[in-house]
Amino acid sequence: MARAGLGHNGTMTQRAFLSVDSSLTGRRWIGPTIEAERLAEAMAQITKLSLALCATLVARGVTPAEVPSFLAPQLRDLLPDPLRLADMSKAAARFLHALISHQRIAIFADYDVDGGTSAALLITWLRAMGAKATLYIPDRIDEGYGPNVPAMAELGAAHDLIVCVDCGTLSHDPIAAAGCDVIVLDHHLGGDTLPPAYAVVNPNRQDEPGDLGHLCAASVVFLMLVEANRQLRSQAITGPDLMSMLDLVALATVADVAPLIGVNRALVRQGLKVMARRERIGLRTLADIARMDQAPTPYALGFLLGPRINAGGRIGQADLGARLLSTDDPHEAAALAERLDLLNTERRDIEARVREAALEQAASRGLDGPLVWAAGEGWHPGVVGIVAARLKEATHRPAVVIGLDGDEGKGSARSISGVDLGAAIHRLAAEGWLIKGGGHKMAAGLTVARDKLDEAMARLSDLLARQGAGEGGKADLQIDSLLTPSAASHGFIEQIESAGPFGASAPAPRFAFADMAVTARRIGESHLRLTFGDGPKLEAIAFGAFDTPLGAALSEGGHRRFHLAGRLEMNTWGGRSKPQLRLEDAAVL
Repeated sequence: MARAGLGHNGTMTQRAFLSVDSSLTGRRWIGPTIEAERLAEAMAQITKLSLALCATLVARGVTPAEVPSFLAPQLRDLLPDPLRLADMSKAAARFLHALISHQRIAIFADYDVDGGTSAALLITWLRAMGAKATLYIPDRIDEGYGPNVPAMAELGAAHDLIVCVDCGTLSHDPIAAAGCDVIVLDHHLGGDTLPPAYAVVNPNRQDEPGDLGHLCAASVVFLMLVEANRQLRSQAITGPDLMSMLDLVALATVADVAPLIGVNRALVRQGLKVMARRERIGLRTLADIARMDQAPTPYALGFLLGPRINAGGRIGQADLGARLLSTDDPHEAAALAERLDLLNTERRDIEARVREAALEQAASRGLDGPLVWAAGEGWHPGVVGIVAARLKEATHRPAVVIGLDGDEGKGSARSISGVDLGAAIHRLAAEGWLIKGGGHKMAAGLTVARDKLDEAMARLSDLLARQGAGEGGKADLQIDSLLTPSAASHGFIEQIESAGPFGASAPAPRFAFADMAVTARRIGESHLRLTFGDGPKLEAIAFGAFDTPLGAALSEGGHRRFHLAGRLEMNTWGGRSKPQLRLEDAAVL
């Protein structure tokens, strides 16, 4: 267990949990503090809940009085008034005017999951009101991110209203070129001035207080539709059922790695229930192709559905995902889902090649600075964001990966907790080091001139260093509690999941199992299947184990014993479910 001790400078330091100062992956294990343990024990006495569940709640800052509302969050209590956001009333009113006046509406959306779900929300709502809209999603390679002048001018010539979703906050010239009213529904960091749009609804505008800055674009669109329905009710008109559309909001929130706190947690929790009803034909078809044979979870949204929906925007036709999410035609849904699944397989192959080259280049440059980055000739723009995320995970540092083509490079960046990457990229663009760039705290995109690449990355490294990036080594592994294999029952996992959903800024509790005998076998090229325990056994899966020291050490363990750490889940296969540990780390005794 972990307890405080006196450090060399006389300050109190926390000893490693189970005395693991350096695990097989090089991390120090850190357990709950004495104070956290005391609070969990007190909560367990008051609420009569399990100690492990109480430890999870304490780690999230929940007090005993807040436990009932936290375990059963009500969207009606947490959903903010849409009018808290600037321009919301006029945006909804203009949108309704276009509907009622039978004006021509175009939707300009980003090519990722957040953009696709945002577009699908509007299309679904309009269809329920007997209206249609033109969908336009730019090609990632030919047009890049966000509105561009030619596309907006063409759309504006043929439409009365353009709604930009998940983009547009920094698109001054393209919006000016539209020649018609433009509404922006976005969440990316805003600049000092707003574009000449009719309305810009964005919780991350410079003049917003920022308390809703964690919303993804689909949530902003959802709030606009809430306000639209409210304005319809004032005219004695009933708007479409918005609760049935929360599956799209949940998918966007998880796929865009928005923090699962506050209203986001409630939106995802309710959206998962809606998705479990399998009423949206596009999602149902895609889930079947992805072989989802259990109720949807944040993991399924983030790693099974999200990547497939993204695949069209990454390496295929940009609008495939939005079309799948909004279609009501089963034949179209089947064709689109199959196409996206094939594109996702192709995307994985491209990603693997770029990832290997990027890791090698970044390592040669050094992995101990405030920023890790790599740039390569012809690296596909559709995978650089994923590879940046892999670099970030491997080094615990902000990462940038850029594909070079001609005189320019287009790249994506991913950040770590506590480092506002979007603000740094925005400043870099304002200082002239980038052709363009923008994003939010955890992710950003950029375009840079080839001859400014090295200097731009040096400047970015400096900006990130001022925020504390690169000060630490590999992140400590936080352990929530010690457990035995026999305690990891179906009922126990259900209790823990009542504190969910888990995801960004709300990780699932991580449990340690001490002094375990392990039997392991390799699965495929890089995965490992384990069974451990001296009495009752518990199964575990370690994905990508052979890409780390875990694979060799555990598979060749012999008579050695290990401390194991990971997150519990239910593994469903062939209609049967049983507890399983998703192994993240191990230490040799």
